[in-house]
Amino acid sequence: MSEGKPEIPQHVAIIMDGNGRWAKKRGLPRIRGHQVGADSVKAVLQACRKSGVKYLTLYAFSTENWIRPKAEVLGLMSLLSKFLRDQSHELHDNKTRLRVIGHIDDLPAAVRRELLNCVAETAHYTEGTLTLALSYGGRVEITDAVRAIAEKVKRGELKPDEITDKTISQHLYAPDIPDPDFLIRTSGEQRISNFLLWQLSYAEFYFTETFWPDFREKEFLEAIEVYKNRHRRFGDIK
Repeated sequence: MSEGKPEIPQHVAIIMDGNGRWAKKRGLPRIRGHQVGADSVKAVLQACRKSGVKYLTLYAFSTENWIRPKAEVLGLMSLLSKFLRDQSHELHDNKTRLRVIGHIDDLPAAVRRELLNCVAETAHYTEGTLTLALSYGGRVEITDAVRAIAEKVKRGELKPDEITDKTISQHLYAPDIPDPDFLIRTSGEQRISNFLLWQLSYAEFYFTETFWPDFREKEFLEAIEVYKNRHRRFGDIK
């Protein structure tokens, strides 16, 4: 970690919030907000490439989202499949790999197959990384890490006094991806909603009133400018 004013963040994480409220304001069904929100994902991906952001992590579907009406959940799964089909050539053209974190076994089998195929086909790319958090919860991720570490202790592969914060980081879903430098949340809400609880420890936060379907390249670049004017101290007094 480097102190002082940062340049472009290496890793941006986004909580894409406000699709439903965007649709409600326009008298449209909630799924329409999600559809337009998918266009914002494409716009932000493009903005990341232009600005030099190498890692983008999107909170696409939380563990709590399964309690939403069945029709909306099915609509979201259908949109995910469409996004993967539509975006696949872009990932290849821009040498961007797709990653996924979360309990993807919870996803419908057909969606899971499409997702894993795209992950496998783009795994060798190094120009950028798009990570989708699907059926994801920060507390569940930490719990899974603790269980994996406990199993190693049980098997005698690790001593309790050898466990450090690095040990926990190494057992999270994507230990090879650097922690986010910058968290963006749209729609005016100011909380992290169980997203990357461990990884966001030193991230800069940015909250905007803009609903996700209206958050495009211009809004993303405005957020990046705010980040560039922050002073990151990491516990120091400088």
